[in-house]
Amino acid sequence: MAACPPSLYCACAVVAMAAPGSAIMAAAAAAAVEEEAEASGPEELVCARGRNRKAVLCQRCSSRVLLPGAAVFTRREGLLFLPAMKKKTALVDNTDPEGDVLQDHWLVDDMFSFENVGFTKDVGNIKFLICADCEIGPIGWHCLDDKKSFYVALDRVSHE
Repeated sequence: MAACPPSLYCACAVVAMAAPGSAIMAAAAAAAVEEEAEASGPEELVCARGRNRKAVLCQRCSSRVLLPGAAVFTRREGLLFLPAMKKKTALVDNTDPEGDVLQDHWLVDDMFSFENVGFTKDVGNIKFLICADCEIGPIGWHCLDDKKSFYVALDRVSHE
C-alpha cells in the first residue's frame, strides 16, 4: 500500500482524531482538498529532470503531440496572449481575437521532436502551433526570431 505524502498524512491523522462536524475536521478537509488541487498542477506532469512525465495530447481529438520526455517545463513571466482555440483558417483571418494569457508551457527545442503538430501562416513574427489532425489551435507558438524554441501551452493540451 502506498504511503500518504507527509503533509497529507498529517491532515488524515488530525481528521481521524477530530470529532465529526468539528472545526478541526472542516479545516483539515479543506487543507486536504487544497493539497490535492496543487498535486494535479504542473508538478504532477514534470519529472525530476524538468521534462514532461506524460504524453501530451490534443484536447479535442486526443492525437499525440509529444512523447513523454520530449519537452522541458517552463514558466514565461511576461504577458503571452494566445488567441482562443479555433480552426486554422479562423485563426489566421481573425482581426479581433479573443484568448488567454498563459504562462506554463512545454518548451521543445527541435521541431522534429513533435509527433503531430502543424503551423499557421506567419502572424507578425509568430507561427501558432495547431493539432495537425483536427487543426484546432493554437496549442502553442513559435517565434521566428528563435529557431530552437517551440512552446506548447499546458492549458491547451491534455496529458496521458
